[in-house]
Amino acid sequence: MKKNLFYLFLCTTVVLNAQKNIYESDKFEALSSEHEVLAIIPFLTNLELKDNISKGELKALEKKEGYAVQDALEIYFSRIKKKKKFSVEFQNIKNTNAILAKNDIDYDNIDVYTIKELCKILEVDGIISGNLDINILLSKGIPSDFSLIDYLLGDSNYGRIGMKISDGETGKLLWKYEKEINKKSGKNTNDLIDGMMKSATRKFPYEREKAKNRKKG
Repeated sequence: MKKNLFYLFLCTTVVLNAQKNIYESDKFEALSSEHEVLAIIPFLTNLELKDNISKGELKALEKKEGYAVQDALEIYFSRIKKKKKFSVEFQNIKNTNAILAKNDIDYDNIDVYTIKELCKILEVDGIISGNLDINILLSKGIPSDFSLIDYLLGDSNYGRIGMKISDGETGKLLWKYEKEINKKSGKNTNDLIDGMMKSATRKFPYEREKAKNRKKG
């Protein structure tokens, strides 16, 4: 009985923590009602590695991690849309990156463009973007070994990931979710995104059932 109560408390805590890390604009319905296609762009990455590497190597690794998250998100949405119905489509990231390249936009300068400018160039209704602040290479895998010393010293935490959805017409933030990255986040980038989205799945605003309930409310 005590064990069941403990698991119930643990699950409740996880759900509450996930909800605390989620923001949804009170204007979401009004601004997103006409949304049909969203583009996923590479996540801007800040790497703080213990290894002694050059600035050039660091930038190359940050770029690699940013595109890895973009790829993992597309894989997640492609897989999950077979189970859940979304009210929007997601632009193929190969097309997204190709269109950006044709307009001389890449990972190194994408942050100087506004959401409105990017949406106009990509011909989409909204942008999924984000930030990754980490001290390991997610693409190489998250260390699975765990020790109490790591926990006490804070070495079990590898950073944070933040994902946001912005409206293309106004450029306003519609939805945001942040999550800490640690030894329980999975083995790699795909695992991290999968776990992150599962935690936020009840709050993801473009699920058709959620949209219907919002309108009823």
